[in-house]
Amino acid sequence: MRRTVRSSDGVALEVVEFGGQGRPVVLLHGLMGRATTWWPIARELTRHGRVLGLDARGHGRSDRPPDGAWDPERMAADVLELIEGLVLAGGPGSIEERGPVALVGHSMGGLHALLAAAARPDLVRALVVEDMAVDLTGMPAHTVDDMHAWFSAIPQPQPSLAAVREAFGHPYPEAGDYMAECVTERADGYHLLTDVSDATTIAAHWSRTAHWDAVDSLAASGIPVLLVEAGQSIVPPGQLATVAARIPGARHLRIEGTGHLVHAAAPAAYLDAVHALLART
Repeated sequence: MRRTVRSSDGVALEVVEFGGQGRPVVLLHGLMGRATTWWPIARELTRHGRVLGLDARGHGRSDRPPDGAWDPERMAADVLELIEGLVLAGGPGSIEERGPVALVGHSMGGLHALLAAAARPDLVRALVVEDMAVDLTGMPAHTVDDMHAWFSAIPQPQPSLAAVREAFGHPYPEAGDYMAECVTERADGYHLLTDVSDATTIAAHWSRTAHWDAVDSLAASGIPVLLVEAGQSIVPPGQLATVAARIPGARHLRIEGTGHLVHAAAPAAYLDAVHALLART
């Protein structure tokens, strides 16, 4: 089931209901993604509560912001506004059943989850951040341009979903499956749902601002935190271990043999860790 909510700055955002009952578990996807990329994981998490996914602005079926508001804090505010609606607004069940929520984010969604939890720890009962840095200010200046060039070099449209999987699936086949969920069919073939220029604008924000202050806020919040790192990670070496060391009780889990999409490459190991976190919160 899908429904639309509107952000405080007027952007229509798509929310996907995956099922389950009780306290919400909110899933946040990565750059170029959409909520439905979480489907195999979401159905496993329904044992912990009502599972929802948010299409980030400019992704999936959500609208683009007309004023170009792509900064991480604005996108984290979208998450908080969704949570406030779940926890504080009316609806079935008691407030205790509706919230606080567990936030589970991958990559871009992991950063937004972390910022949201740091800003409003009263609304969050557990946090999972998968393969995302809090500080990418040291990455080479050409990195964002390289990303734009790589995505732009892949022809659009693609003639079939199989062609999408092939185009994006090397060297990690799960990336091809992920991107096959992130296209729309038109008369001439399959097009990416997210504009590549929008995605690179979002990523450019990461290269300009570090978020160690949010880590310190989390450290004072008492929220249980799980940090999942890929064997072949996009995160600067040692950074997630440093983040975990600064947050009392946080767990850092590195899963070898995985690329950036850890939850897709090693779902059993990923789910074991997430189940353990959510079961105790």
